[in-house]
Amino acid sequence: MDVISDGTLLPYEKIAAADIPTSSRWLVESLWLQSACGILGGQPKCCKTWLGLDMAVSIASATPCLGRFEVFDPGPTLVYLAEDSGAQVRARVDGICKSRGLEIDELNLFIITAPSLRLDTECDQLKLSLTIEKIHPRFVLLDPLVRLHRLDENNAREISGLLGFLRELERRFAVSIMLTHHASKRASSRPGQSLRGSSDLHAFGDSNLYLSRTAHDITLTIEHRAAASIQPLTLILDDTSNMPHLVIQDAGKVADNSEFDLKTRVINNLKAAAGPTSRNFLRSQLRVNNQRLGQAISDLQVSGKIAITPAGLQVIL
Repeated sequence: MDVISDGTLLPYEKIAAADIPTSSRWLVESLWLQSACGILGGQPKCCKTWLGLDMAVSIASATPCLGRFEVFDPGPTLVYLAEDSGAQVRARVDGICKSRGLEIDELNLFIITAPSLRLDTECDQLKLSLTIEKIHPRFVLLDPLVRLHRLDENNAREISGLLGFLRELERRFAVSIMLTHHASKRASSRPGQSLRGSSDLHAFGDSNLYLSRTAHDITLTIEHRAAASIQPLTLILDDTSNMPHLVIQDAGKVADNSEFDLKTRVINNLKAAAGPTSRNFLRSQLRVNNQRLGQAISDLQVSGKIAITPAGLQVIL
């Protein structure tokens, strides 16, 4: 039956009429799903802010997060760091940019400079909504959750209202939102169950990242609602060369997995094409570094899986 317009029914449609998924389900390969809300959790001093800013810089500059994970939908990013001054945020971002050879003046990253942001108030909710509508960011980092409200985090009814507002922003503007949040000291077999406050916080995330620290290393654990998760990674904060930034300690292993995934994506893209595909078009579809794409194409050609013809690239059946 047709939907009537007097407001007595909820809007609905047949599933076949729903939006077709984008070409990639990832915003950042293996780390964050497209248009995902989620938590970056961990105990204090685990480099949560460093990781959140690394992802914001990566998406704003179309450079791999942590130097390894490809960004599939780059664009503007927006951050609010309640515990850091603008100068401190600038210094952190500057270090990440220097480590990648980026010019900070050209970075499409915006910082909210308001002295406070209370997302349990209608006034600040409206201001954040209008700011997102103005900038159209791909990614918003809000750090930390405890400074963004005056609610009881253990009260599911109270905290669910704030999370519901963020979910509304995600759906309205197709934006990914990351909240940093503290973990308690209680041990748990699943990192998300150690997040401080209501269990709604753990359930909220489409993509969640968790950091934990030992004497020398930081462990990153990844969790997704609708995708498989890779194995935990060991990170270190490299501040030896006046450009502090996070790096993956077992980088060789991650790089191998990343290159394998890229070759698979090249094959799948060429199989889906109606005919031979130009390298430039393939790169625009995959949103990948030109050097990495060239190496993947070369490897696939040597292994006999694709052919380079005058008309373009094609799979060898």
